[in-house]
Amino acid sequence: MPHSVEATTSRTVRPARPIRLYRHALSGHCHRVELMLSLLELPFETVEIDFASAEHKQPAFLAISPFGQVPAIDDDGMLLADSNAILVYLANRYDPEGIWLPRDPVAAARVQRWLSVAAGDIAFGPAAARVAEVFKRDVDTRAMIERAALLLSRMEAHLAAPQGTSFLAGDTATIADVACYAYIAHAPEGNVNLAPYPAVRAWLARVAALPRFVPMAASACGLNAA
Repeated sequence: MPHSVEATTSRTVRPARPIRLYRHALSGHCHRVELMLSLLELPFETVEIDFASAEHKQPAFLAISPFGQVPAIDDDGMLLADSNAILVYLANRYDPEGIWLPRDPVAAARVQRWLSVAAGDIAFGPAAARVAEVFKRDVDTRAMIERAALLLSRMEAHLAAPQGTSFLAGDTATIADVACYAYIAHAPEGNVNLAPYPAVRAWLARVAALPRFVPMAASACGLNAA
């Protein structure tokens, strides 16, 4: 049965019924969407997809997510997959003030830059290294860890610059921070060391301090390292 999460808000734009989130609890991509739903105070319910039984490759789920990937959402019959696409949808649909996805062209472009980082360097660096460890993939992760270190050094320089901002795309949190948070916060689960990056760690703390923040579940790798 789906697990329901209810929230209240004064926002005038509300879903007709709880948004259904199809997810895997250890997926950072899924955490992006769960976090965004919580930050927007939207009612939602989660449906766990069993990768071990290849549920994500069965016709019923492929009708929801044609590429067989989580996360996916069902918002009153509007089906959408891909975590970053879902973030854009939720911000445009349920944040009329344009806080999470600014309407200003320059500010919106700065957000898009970090969505691209999330889909590129993060996905193929710290996220890939973590997946290899968490799901016991027999792959050489050295290149992934090196890519993660290069990414983190660039993020550190960006956040620590004299003209730097509190969050990735500005002085307020946006979907850029939501998209990038989980795999950076959980990078140590893929043997990526965050100690050399104090500005990155301070940014992670600022995201975690946002009202209605929800953490991603730690994997066995993370729990054993704690």
